[in-house]
Amino acid sequence: MKGFLEDANYSIGLLDEGATLADVIDNCIYEHTHTGKKAFYVGDLGKLVRNNIRWQNVMAPIKPFYPVKCNSTPGVLEILGTLGVGFACSSKSEMALVQDLGISPENIIYTNPCKQASQIKYAAKAGINIMTCDNDIELKKISRNHPNAKLLLHIATEDITAGEEMNMKFGTTLKNCRHLMECAKELGVQIVGVKFHVSGSCKDLQTYIHAISDARCVFDMAEEFGFKMNMLDIGGGFTGSELQLEEVNQVIRPLLDVYFPRESGVNVIAEPGCYYVSSAFTLAVNVIAKKTVECDQLLPSGVEQTRNDDEPVFAYYINDGVYGSFASKLSEKLNTIPEVHKKYKEDEPLFASSLWGPSCDELDQIVENCLLPELSVGDWLIFDNMGSGTLGEQSTFNDYQRPLIYYMMSFSDWDEMQDAGIASDTLMKNFFFVPSCIQLSPEERFSTAA
Repeated sequence: MKGFLEDANYSIGLLDEGATLADVIDNCIYEHTHTGKKAFYVGDLGKLVRNNIRWQNVMAPIKPFYPVKCNSTPGVLEILGTLGVGFACSSKSEMALVQDLGISPENIIYTNPCKQASQIKYAAKAGINIMTCDNDIELKKISRNHPNAKLLLHIATEDITAGEEMNMKFGTTLKNCRHLMECAKELGVQIVGVKFHVSGSCKDLQTYIHAISDARCVFDMAEEFGFKMNMLDIGGGFTGSELQLEEVNQVIRPLLDVYFPRESGVNVIAEPGCYYVSSAFTLAVNVIAKKTVECDQLLPSGVEQTRNDDEPVFAYYINDGVYGSFASKLSEKLNTIPEVHKKYKEDEPLFASSLWGPSCDELDQIVENCLLPELSVGDWLIFDNMGSGTLGEQSTFNDYQRPLIYYMMSFSDWDEMQDAGIASDTLMKNFFFVPSCIQLSPEERFSTAA
């Protein structure tokens, strides 16, 4: 039942129709309250199946290549591999991880924009040929270490509504593409396609129109140099919202039909990461310390004006933080709000609160301000949508212990996989039956775990 992130041996609980993920969380909290209050995840792998079905219904024939760095837990990778999803890897360890699942090199692309020479050599030895490139220095490095490399030129995109200069951190300009093609021709390196990436935070979907138009220009340019281009990678940025997926499809489909029709022989791929896994994982954390703080130490400007001066302001410390599962909080806003696990009355007062990780570091603030009922040490908080960017390589700062993972899937999702003929024998060995948790006593809960 339990599996550490680095542990390839794991089990998936099959829930019968009377059991829910909320029951699973309740049972896990019961277990941890009595055996040691560690943070833990519950992963609904059935959501990966449902998200893949939705992708096929909306985005086909665009093939998804899942970015492994988004969530590299074994359950996720094996389910996605079974579903026929490709993988976008940014390091040697990620490439080795998916190869161990039996994924063919043709279904792996090496997407790190700043590659180590030793890792390029590893890709060459492993037969992983498709990789991205956006500058001549990288191009020369690839030519020296991977003679069979097939490059996707990574072009920059611009969010017109952002009010900022073009993002040039990664991606090259159309003008520079000509220079890169000249260099590739001299070095004997194959260029087979184009990649771009539109951030999930981009509010203007017209950015896709500009990016696809630019990609068509690069394809036309490549013909002048004699390159046979056959791949377009439209990147990631898919948030997981069904509405966003359909909106993106409505924008890009007409342009793809005109610029890259099926008869052109160009394979269009994408790199949906959080789309697959974000909503599939829920994190449960425990309050390990609590203190009352001064109002001006905690609340943002203006918030303190809405509260009574006599009301306490609380700071809670939990057993996970930015040096663990909330690592993405260091670079972006947390996209989920905490839910109190214990039952409390609707009219129970709420207090201004902040949430901090266990490191006692000033950067280890998870939630700056929220309204919560007064909590006690030992209470549990639940965070939804924690599957993306939180379950990869993590820090060992301050003796951080990685959370356990409880994988689950409903029988209906399992039947969906079987009906599609994608439930492999290798995957089946990881499943065990979990009867309805509602019908079990606390002592019996998860007694069927492997």
